[in-house]
Amino acid sequence: MKIILASKSPRRKELLEKLGLEFEIRSAPREEEMDPNKDVVSEVGRVSAAKALSVPATDDELVISSDTVVDLDGVVLGKPGSEDEAKQMLSALSGRGHVVHTAVTVKQGERIRTEVSSTAVWFRELTDGEIDAYVQSGEPMDKAGAYGAQGLGSLLVQRIDGDFFTVMGLPVCTLGQMLKEFEVDIL
Repeated sequence: MKIILASKSPRRKELLEKLGLEFEIRSAPREEEMDPNKDVVSEVGRVSAAKALSVPATDDELVISSDTVVDLDGVVLGKPGSEDEAKQMLSALSGRGHVVHTAVTVKQGERIRTEVSSTAVWFRELTDGEIDAYVQSGEPMDKAGAYGAQGLGSLLVQRIDGDFFTVMGLPVCTLGQMLKEFEVDIL
């Protein structure tokens, strides 16, 4: 069975490669927007499913898509649009806890399944100089919440309660269980 990753994310690509899966990348033709007036967990799931549905695939191809958001007290932090926005996000996260929600969708033909994994993350107190230096590294610019826990951003994260890979953008354990339902057993 041919597997399609509906994402341009280098982190998701890397994680699927580490699982030993052979796949092709076909990213969604456009970014879906979340409705800020709706429940964040439902919306991240809807966006993930919309990505899977938007990628052309035959009935015998299996599509994997995902979407990640940072939830700070009900406010969704997506990818920053500028360095100033990244600094604002990081300042807001400094010394506080938040939740990362990552939805993953598996689709084959008319069959589609979406799961949302949520992980709590706490940042240590950050100085303005640390925030500036981290933003200057460029790492925050393509990541929800303006940080990557798997890179330099690991220096900001004090504690994680839940699936680390949810924070990275693809809940691998959840995905593995979903793939079993589609008769793809990685182990």
